[in-house]
Amino acid sequence: MAESKTRLGVSAYAICVFIFTLGSNGVRNLVGWPAFLALAVVLTGLGIVLFVRLKPERFRWYRLPAPIYWFLILAALSILWSQYRLESVLGVAAQLATTVLAVVVAFVLSWHEVLRTLGTALRYLIGLSFLFELWVALFVRAPLLPWWMEEPEGETPKLLYWSRDLLFSGGPIQGLVASSVLLGFLGLLGVIIFAIQLRAGLVRPFSGWCWLALSLLTILLTRGATVWVALAAVVVGLVVALWARRLGPERRVPLYVTSGALLAAVIALTLFARDTVFGLLGKSGDMTGRLETWQKVIELAEQRPWFGWGWISYWAPWAEPFASLDRKAGLQVMSAHNAWLDVWLQLGIVGLLAFAPIVVLTMWRTWFRAVDQPRRGHGPALPYATSSLWPFLVIIALLVQSLTESRLLIEGNWVLLILLAVKSRFDFQLPSLDAEPTRLPWRRVPIPQERLVPYKRDPRD
Repeated sequence: MAESKTRLGVSAYAICVFIFTLGSNGVRNLVGWPAFLALAVVLTGLGIVLFVRLKPERFRWYRLPAPIYWFLILAALSILWSQYRLESVLGVAAQLATTVLAVVVAFVLSWHEVLRTLGTALRYLIGLSFLFELWVALFVRAPLLPWWMEEPEGETPKLLYWSRDLLFSGGPIQGLVASSVLLGFLGLLGVIIFAIQLRAGLVRPFSGWCWLALSLLTILLTRGATVWVALAAVVVGLVVALWARRLGPERRVPLYVTSGALLAAVIALTLFARDTVFGLLGKSGDMTGRLETWQKVIELAEQRPWFGWGWISYWAPWAEPFASLDRKAGLQVMSAHNAWLDVWLQLGIVGLLAFAPIVVLTMWRTWFRAVDQPRRGHGPALPYATSSLWPFLVIIALLVQSLTESRLLIEGNWVLLILLAVKSRFDFQLPSLDAEPTRLPWRRVPIPQERLVPYKRDPRD
């Protein structure tokens, strides 16, 4: 009974982590900045206490993916040469705290528990977002600012609104997270997670189809071009992974050649027919002003190309050089709208060399987790598990979004990246729960580690 209660508490904590980080904008609008920071400290402290009490047997600090250390150490060292030292201290502290949350969840939860708790958090965020928009449409009937924000003089920039009351107008809706971009990405994550759960038989069919439909409706009503591109990339990634499963490890060279050629064609089409491609998605060729922002960021990064201006994660609009860098829709821009440009700006080329391996190695490991048939020791191969596909599909979604947004570097997206990086690096034991997913009660006690037959370590890892 004590073990069952512990697992229930661990799952509840993970759900809180996912809701807090993926829905951070909504939490801030609900409670205000001071309470948000206090909750962040409490959540991080609880995670550390939980980790110390559970003492995961496989944890070895020196076996965490090395690029994570490189990136965090460089970010901390950048305080020494930062042009906004206080803001860099706060940015590094936030980065470390978010990383701690991801590492804790990675080690105290199994793959199936991560899938289930992430799915539960997405149901809360998407469901409450629709209820919030419905409440605004029926009772407020006007654009709504956060309760703690005063009405600015003159015309209110639309980016300040918590909700713009567009549910009955067909969107774009912003939901509880106060951003159509963020809500659209939550819808995309919902499509991935709910489809996997539905196909694997981890949820009841009626519930699974309802939440999958609601996630697709979220994408439709947020009208995000990047989300549509990411959804297309996820579908292609799924097809390629299923194709690779059928081919087996020895016959995948044609698959890799075809996939590489297709990727090159898509990149070329986007670069040389940008206006046409984005016109089909209802967007301008400059991607809503992002090209101008990127040009200014590149010019600034070139002034300090190797080590950057200092880590800050979120831009501080009151500090130079951000204060005079760029403005959009009456407000100062808060990021480079490209994770890779943001890393170059803040940590330089050296920062990119530390950050890129985190993404590349995680993509590599989740790919082989998705397409290689699991085995227990030297015994016969186990059946493919549908649930082993979701980490690879989520990484694709994160990677595509990183090209037009910087969310990969902060909050929920950073938690997902580090979580998948750590778990795909450490989990070389595949119990039957991973190979044959079933609907499990929340209080199910995991199989003790000593009862698992060690999985043969892949030389790629």
